[in-house]
Amino acid sequence: MEYIEMVKEISAHLREEIIPFWMGLMDKENGGYYGFLDYDLHLDKEAEKGCILNSRITWFFSNAYTLFKDPQYLSAATVGYRFLMEKCLDTENGGVYWSLDYKGNPLDTTKHTYNQAFAIYALSSYYEASKDGMALSTAKSLFDLIEKNCKDDYGYLEAFTRDFKPQSNEKLSENGIIAEKTMNTILHVMEGYTELYRVSKDPQVLEAILSILKIVHEKIYNPELKRLEVFFDREYKSLIDLHSYGHDIETAWLLDRTLKILGDDSLKLKFAPVIDGLTENIYLTAFDGHSLANECEKGLVNEHRVWWVQAEAIVGFVNGYERDITQVKYLEAAKSIWEFIKEYVCDKRPGSEWFWEVTKEGKPFYGRPIVEPWKCPYHNGRMCFELMKRNIGG
Repeated sequence: MEYIEMVKEISAHLREEIIPFWMGLMDKENGGYYGFLDYDLHLDKEAEKGCILNSRITWFFSNAYTLFKDPQYLSAATVGYRFLMEKCLDTENGGVYWSLDYKGNPLDTTKHTYNQAFAIYALSSYYEASKDGMALSTAKSLFDLIEKNCKDDYGYLEAFTRDFKPQSNEKLSENGIIAEKTMNTILHVMEGYTELYRVSKDPQVLEAILSILKIVHEKIYNPELKRLEVFFDREYKSLIDLHSYGHDIETAWLLDRTLKILGDDSLKLKFAPVIDGLTENIYLTAFDGHSLANECEKGLVNEHRVWWVQAEAIVGFVNGYERDITQVKYLEAAKSIWEFIKEYVCDKRPGSEWFWEVTKEGKPFYGRPIVEPWKCPYHNGRMCFELMKRNIGG
């Protein structure tokens, strides 16, 4: 398959499958988007509504409109935007809640830095799509809130009570440990800030991004292992031997995107070994010729094929090829993963979207929901957008 054929397929998949599916989850009675569709495609209209889910859906439809200029997509983005502004924002203490009940009342009032970052991401993209100045000013106020309430001398703290008193970080900790700081959070703070800077060119946001890049270069990236460390204590000391394949390949292209938007050639040179090292190492370590494994903890590989990991791998490998067109293996890897996604990850049942995860052989894991607070069109939708924007040969 030629690259242009893959992009045509991905574009059609976006317009004909992903977008209609998520438009169908609009809650026209209570606002926002429904929060849970189980494996058997039973929609729970009274499930909690994750604020991350609704931020990501708002971001998704904002970008769909910016790309295609279809007014339906802007309307869909506006549904998410209004829900964020009217329900997810805490007007008393500031910031975005973790989740709401199905009617839009606060359910989990945790304030998490990760969640604030995704609201910034969504609001910045919605501003680009709609030119609604309130979206941009709200994104900037959330940026100010993070910088004021969610930092210490070493970097970004993560979990807080409703009124921004620090609390234990269970929500972004996994693998049997509780981490004060995580690679995942700082990665997406960088992403949200990058989007805000792209649409605003605010010098304060630029300063914060430069500070994050310093942490990534000095604390998160392990140059000896050519990987990112994942979970940290307060001073960014790694807590566990864990290699998250999906996050590494995602970070490779997100770093590249941030550096292109900043336009600083010295930073591009500084981070080239990081971006290229992550891409090469994931290709050699996690890619089996067809798809990407999930992670490796203490030498034990989790072979599950997770939906978002496959989507990020396609973008990351295409980005690696763009950086060095002699690395045709990366482009071939992206094509192979797309074939795997089409065959096994896309749920072909009417009224569904992508499976959460499948085995190495492509058999879906029964019971994993199709929609829940973390399962959304952010990764696979972004994969479609990114490939459609990239004009490369092959």
